[in-house]
Amino acid sequence: MRWLAALLLLLLAGPGFAVQLRTEVIAGGLDHPWSLAFLPDGDVLVTERSGQLSRISGGRVEKISGVPRVLAQGQGGLFDVRLHPDFATNGLIYLTYAHGTPRANGTRLARARLDRNRLRNLEVLWTATPLKARTVHFGGRITFLPDGTLLVTTGDGFDFREDAQRLGSPLGKVMRLTADGKPAPGNPFAGQEGALAEIWTLGHRNPQGLAVDQARGLVFSHEHGPRGGDEVNILAQGRNYGWPVATRGRDYSGATISPYRRYRGMEEPLLDWTPSIAPSGLAVYRGAMFPEWNGDLLVGALAFRELRRVHLSSDGRTVLGQESLLKAMGARIRDVAVAPDGAIWVTTDAPDGQVLRISRR
Repeated sequence: MRWLAALLLLLLAGPGFAVQLRTEVIAGGLDHPWSLAFLPDGDVLVTERSGQLSRISGGRVEKISGVPRVLAQGQGGLFDVRLHPDFATNGLIYLTYAHGTPRANGTRLARARLDRNRLRNLEVLWTATPLKARTVHFGGRITFLPDGTLLVTTGDGFDFREDAQRLGSPLGKVMRLTADGKPAPGNPFAGQEGALAEIWTLGHRNPQGLAVDQARGLVFSHEHGPRGGDEVNILAQGRNYGWPVATRGRDYSGATISPYRRYRGMEEPLLDWTPSIAPSGLAVYRGAMFPEWNGDLLVGALAFRELRRVHLSSDGRTVLGQESLLKAMGARIRDVAVAPDGAIWVTTDAPDGQVLRISRR
């Protein structure tokens, strides 16, 4: 039946189906490369889950010193890297990573100034506290909004999924912070007794995809379900995205997590995947190289070992089709990013992972 599912994806792929792709290896030998960021001078930053930040420059991988110590156990390690919107003048970059010990850990946000191949003036801006006891479900994606505030995702910690519904817990949330790591003004639960002022949305399991579509004024995210129930959501402040009250997934044991697939007052996903594709990394395509894909979502898939294109309506609120890309490689795709020239860059999740550039043939 897998061939039938693949055929259905192709038939529903919409404009851009069967575009011929060229894949180029930019860098290899990386330890589970997790995230990419494009620098103004054409170089590219890449994080490795083991704790290394590097610069890809002229075909060489140059290690950057001064990176904070990370907890590289389980699913923990060094996660996302993002440039400050005014990076060209201030040189600031932002990192997320697992902080602490195997028995007491959490997602942490830090900022530093990039001085060629050294980080200077490292500042810890925010930590998900209280710390949790397992090295899984950290979330860890970050992105800037047009108003200069910063979104940070956190996972539910696996054993603490009920905390995703608790406003006094940082787990299973999307936080909105100032560029200095403080709760951003106007957050929906600020001033509410017992609630964390930095919370922007709640009810998430393990969100590892986050992207702003400035053309539509939308924020997209995706998150891992358990056995099934991976989700793509359109985020809006103050909304509850359901986990674990409403889910289309089941527990790994096969047991029912919740009798509810939907629940009043909780948002339904734009798209869900059962079985799980294990989504990781998310980009809204905007570029000249693949104009027929403009406005579509690009999603890395760890379990399905592919890059998934999600074809969207012009307003971004309806899924019109999907297409499986890079399937023949058999690689777990961890991150996806759109370069300034419109090429698509991905990282492969492996002990000897690669950075790949995808262009048009």
